[in-house]
Formats: sequence, C-alpha cells, structure tokens
Amino acid sequence: IACLVMYLFAEFDDAANLLAANPDATTISIDEPEIPKSQHSRLQEPGREEDDELLGTDDSDKTELLAGQKKSAPFWTFEYYQTFFDVDTYQVLDRIKGSVFPVPGKNFVRLYIRSNPDLYGPFWICATLVFTIAVSGNLSNFFIHLGKPTYHYVPEFRKVSIAATTIYAYAWLVPLGLWGFLMWRNSKVMNIVSYSFLEIVCVYGYSLFIYIPTAILWIIPQKVVRWVLMVFSLCLSGSVLVMTFWPAVRDDNRRIAVATVAAILLLHALLSVGCLAYFFDAPELDIPAPIIPAHNGTTVITKSQ
Repeated sequence: IACLVMYLFAEFDDAANLLAANPDATTISIDEPEIPKSQHSRLQEPGREEDDELLGTDDSDKTELLAGQKKSAPFWTFEYYQTFFDVDTYQVLDRIKGSVFPVPGKNFVRLYIRSNPDLYGPFWICATLVFTIAVSGNLSNFFIHLGKPTYHYVPEFRKVSIAATTIYAYAWLVPLGLWGFLMWRNSKVMNIVSYSFLEIVCVYGYSLFIYIPTAILWIIPQKVVRWVLMVFSLCLSGSVLVMTFWPAVRDDNRRIAVATVAAILLLHALLSVGCLAYFFDAPELDIPAPIIPAHNGTTVITKSQ
C-alpha cells in the first residue's frame, strides 16, 4: 500500500510539473458535459420550434422512426397488419371528435394521428357510411313515392355495391395519389413535408365520419334541406383536409400549393355532390303503364301518374 501511495504522488508531481512548464495547456473536465451543436442552433432559432409543432417535423419524426422500428415483421405475416389496428376505443373516439370539431390552426395529423396511425377507424367509418347511404337512399325513395297508387317499392341492393366502390375508391386512391404527389414535391423542394401513406388514409377516413349522420338526415324529403346539410358537412370535413395539408405545401410554389389544396377540395366536393345527387336526388323514372286486356277483345292502356 505504501508503494502504491508513493506511485500516485509521483504521478501527481509529474502532472504538476508538466502544467507548470506549459501553463497554456488545455485541460478537460468530465464534470461539464459538452453541449451538442444542434442545441446551440436550436437556441438561436426561437421560431423553429413553432414550425415544428405545426408541421410535425421535430419530435414527431423520432416518434415515427420508433414506430417504424416496431413494425419489423414481414409484410406477409399477420403481425405486420395487426399493428395497423392496434388502437383502443378512446383513441378512435378522440380522433372522431377531432374530425367533427376541428381546431383552427391545428394539424390533425400532429394532434391525433402521428403517434399511432391506424386503419381500424377509417375502415369501419367507410363501411358504416356505405350502408348508411344505401339504406337512407332506399328509404328516401320510398318516402318520396309513398301514397302513389302506381308505385311499388322494390329495394335496390345494387346501391350498396355502388356506394362501396365509390367510397372505398375515394378513401384509398385519392390518398395514394396525394402521397405520391407529396413525395415527388419533396424531392423538388426541401421544405415540403411528406406524410406517410397510412397517415393520409387516416385523415381521409376520419374526415368522412360527418357524412354518416348527414346521410341519415338526407332521408328528409326536402331538397333544400338536403343541400344545406351537404354544404355544411362539406365545409366541416373539408376544413380538416385543408388544415392538414396546407402546412405541408405552403412552402412550395404558391400556384402549386393553391392548386393542390383546390384539387383536394374539388375531389371532396365531387364525392359529396355525387352521393347526394345519385342516391337521393336521382330523377324519377317513368314507370311503363300496365296493359290490361279488356273482355271485348280490345286493349286498354292505363295512364301512369
């Protein structure tokens, strides 16, 4: 022990002699951690944090990266697709509430979707909307012709398949095209924020929820009431899309950004107007009058109303 103590004192004396010989030497202390340069640059940019909050490009990117690491199962396995439905009832209800009552200036993806995007809510919202529109369209046709002696109610089951094709094509193909467009613009402009395809599908799926109660109210046999309800639902769901995708393209060329948002709203309006016009305000078809043979050999043609 005495030898060890003498050795340590000798090392200490050598270090002291070296420091005395070179007083300008730089010493390193382990008690003072080095501050990364990224933190210095962030302190120098106070407005950057607000932009990251709106666009979801700071901590949300880390969250998305961690989420991608969790989805490490191969795409042909059941576990890979199970992660897309890993959501509880409270999260789905919270996202539905966010789509029905959008907060001005807030990003729907940043607030509700990015932490855990899902396909459970969009799938069942679209399925519910398909049957709601088909059933409400049949009931509307029944109430409009109710009381006419020549009218015979026949349920139109083909409306279910038409509604399913239209709604699911809109909820998947339009997000696919928009995702590809944002990826292409991201290669041209550095400030463009590219949402993932799953996030865009979530936004479109949850934005369609408002049309479920609207389709039920479309049973009212008043065209003015129907069109007022359609405009109200279009403005409400369209605002969710605008507040989500405008921050992503606003740094692009002004004309391209405006044209992108206008195309999103136009396709959304075509879906609303098309569903209302086809399933509820379709023109009445002339029912051919039945031919009743008379007893004297002549043919009597009755006139339909």
